[in-house]
Amino acid sequence: MPEYAPLDLPEDPKLAGNITHFARALRRAGLPIGPGRVIDAIRAVEAAGFTEKRDFYWTLHACFVNRPEHRVVFAQIFRLYWRDPRYLEHMMSYMIPAVRGVQEDRKAQSAEKRAAEALLDGAEAPDFNEDKPESEDATEVEIDASLTMSSQERLRSLDFEQMSTAEMAAAKRMLAKLNLPVPPIRSRRAKSSLTGRRVDAARSLRAAMRQGGEMHKIALQEPRPRWPNLVVLCDISGSMSQYSRVVLHFLHAVANAKGAGWAKVHAFTFGTRLTNITRHLKHRDVDAALAAAGAEAQDWEGGTRIGQCLESFNRDWSRRVMGQGAVVLLITDGLDRDDPAALARHMERLHLSSRRLIWLNPLLRWEGFAPKAQGIKAMLPHVDSFRAGHSIASLEDLALSLSRPEDMGEKDRLMRLIGV
Repeated sequence: MPEYAPLDLPEDPKLAGNITHFARALRRAGLPIGPGRVIDAIRAVEAAGFTEKRDFYWTLHACFVNRPEHRVVFAQIFRLYWRDPRYLEHMMSYMIPAVRGVQEDRKAQSAEKRAAEALLDGAEAPDFNEDKPESEDATEVEIDASLTMSSQERLRSLDFEQMSTAEMAAAKRMLAKLNLPVPPIRSRRAKSSLTGRRVDAARSLRAAMRQGGEMHKIALQEPRPRWPNLVVLCDISGSMSQYSRVVLHFLHAVANAKGAGWAKVHAFTFGTRLTNITRHLKHRDVDAALAAAGAEAQDWEGGTRIGQCLESFNRDWSRRVMGQGAVVLLITDGLDRDDPAALARHMERLHLSSRRLIWLNPLLRWEGFAPKAQGIKAMLPHVDSFRAGHSIASLEDLALSLSRPEDMGEKDRLMRLIGV
């Protein structure tokens, strides 16, 4: 726990009410806290006392935290709520648009934004000039927003690279609610069924043997569905850094979604080298998961060696993760300076190893986009679908592409442009 100056108790303390509001903030941040835990926390503080700040911290920690991934969220919300008022103002700045664009003065630690959103839910931006007297000639500005687009519809179509800090935070919250359902694959294995169309001869004969050789009922079976793996290769080079961070938020939601249908979700990042971040995305807290993934991948915002990284994947990982008819999601702009012939060869092998290869390219956001780069020309013939990946709407359309195998996106049109 961080060290802070001791707190002075007010003349009319309302500690029980404050603990209740603190528990509500934890619940909004995702901790499973009900009324029973709140009552236990109040009784525990009553028994332990409020004289030592460290004892108070660990008393509430023992009552509200029961999973390792909740410790960071609890620590941040505790700091915001009980200890540092100026820190609260700093975290409020995450919730309003920044004047300088999408850059932040200080990189937030794991779960800081999540804690601020939970604690400041519905709060307005702080007035840092409250000590100044209000001007008598102050003009009240009223804005008529009756004809404007709703915020969610605007965010759906807005480019990730053009979003402010507040818009990016809202977009990540929307992406956390999306899923990527996939239809099952019909297999040759069968399972028993009352309405199946195939006769289960073995089970029918076994049942007849129990009845002295007389067959009273014919057992039926139907094909057993199986689910494919999802393999994601995400470009984290300098030209893709802003998009890749948002896409990884989306992939974290897909990897932790229940009932999405995927057997397993494998995620890799590549810039100048290939990095497996699958185990990091399994962490429930998205901030901690992406922080661990960023620490694992040492080539963020570096150069691009698409061909070399695909060769490493095909050699070291393809046979491990591409079984069972895996669907491959390739997220890159295709701007590579390596040998186009080698890049085409590695793309062809990746395509032959996958059940379906979908390429998301943020450059498709431009209306007049044409595949002029050598890397794009080498990769395009070896994908099944070529789609945009620059906004929330484009990621939502990705689900339609998975449910319609014949959907090629923009591939057909672009292949005609290059004369193939």
